[in-house]
Amino acid sequence: MDFEKHTYTDRVVTYVKECILNGTYKPGDKVKELTIANKLTISRAPVREALQILIQEGLIVWKPQKGKFITELNSEQIQNSYFSGGVLEGAAVAQAIHLYTDRDCRRLEAIVEQMRNIAENNKPLDTIATLDDQFHVILFSRIDNELLKEFCRRACQGLSKFLLFKYWIQLFTPTEVYLRHKQIVEALKKGDAERLEKVVRKHYFDAGERMSIVKQETETHRHTADTETGK
Repeated sequence: MDFEKHTYTDRVVTYVKECILNGTYKPGDKVKELTIANKLTISRAPVREALQILIQEGLIVWKPQKGKFITELNSEQIQNSYFSGGVLEGAAVAQAIHLYTDRDCRRLEAIVEQMRNIAENNKPLDTIATLDDQFHVILFSRIDNELLKEFCRRACQGLSKFLLFKYWIQLFTPTEVYLRHKQIVEALKKGDAERLEKVVRKHYFDAGERMSIVKQETETHRHTADTETGK
């Protein structure tokens, strides 16, 4: 029974994340346990458990006396999240540099090569999102600090791939994505911890800065459009 409940919980987590990606849930929307339970024809217990997981991941916020809502970030919060993520992951990866194996490096190089192929063949940029996830999973695999990894994910990993995905795919050209990840692999292979820390940190800083600008421009455009239409 516990296994079944866990399976239902995972199903709800996946469902909510998919709803965020496809726009069913937008930042600021209220998330109702009963609505999800009815939609998935399950009890409210695993839904409640799943929403707690999503709160821990930063995708949902709980407001006392009001309920649970999809997290909504402004430009400053986005930049701060990426700044924090860059500092944390950069330091963590640099500290663990001696733990990465030749196999790890080959796997990272293979991912970067796929990114290069996407760039050279003008394939859709959203196909790089999965590769980016795989790349950072390998980097995280040698960090033996679960609390630090949780902080990193909460800072920007989960946020950028779900809440901010529509902005994320606008940040860099495929060639830029390829080159940015190639720099990380090169620093790792050289065993240069200081260089690796700086490259990873800048990797996030640059993304956060661009993300905040894109978000701000989008919101300004939307506000202007709403004003013109009398909304």
